[in-house]
Amino acid sequence: MSTPLDTKVISKLAEILDKTNLTKLEYEDEGCRISLSRGGAPVPPPHHPAPLPPMFAAPAPVAPAVSVPAAESASAAEADYSKDPNAVKSPMVGVVYLSADPNTPDYVKPGDTVAEGDTVCLIEAMKTFNPVKAHKGGKVSKILIASGDPVEYGEPLIVIE
Repeated sequence: MSTPLDTKVISKLAEILDKTNLTKLEYEDEGCRISLSRGGAPVPPPHHPAPLPPMFAAPAPVAPAVSVPAAESASAAEADYSKDPNAVKSPMVGVVYLSADPNTPDYVKPGDTVAEGDTVCLIEAMKTFNPVKAHKGGKVSKILIASGDPVEYGEPLIVIE
């Protein structure tokens, strides 16, 4: 016997997909799995390998740019934060906010000292604002996101030294 789909859940998931820059969103509850995607062809079920995108012609050779090492170090630095034990990571997919509303100051800014359990930002998911707490006390050294950014589960948000 199949369970009827809850259209309210589908509507809320579609709304999250619409409000963020996400291209795919999956939800599973009590044996019911919903997968939403935006744009292009439908996404194949997870047990089938996704087809590879067509290859485009290789770009014409370009003289080396001075900024290439900087770009490499930026992506390397981002990768470092994903494994950095000092990084506060997103506990869910949603939209991050650095303050309770646009008229109040941010919860934290670089240089602030926080205690373990202090709220450092909010993540909105399905019209619910969820506080993100500091996992340890220390000084906020970097804020890696901006208010209104879509975030993924496990994405580094803030670094506390």
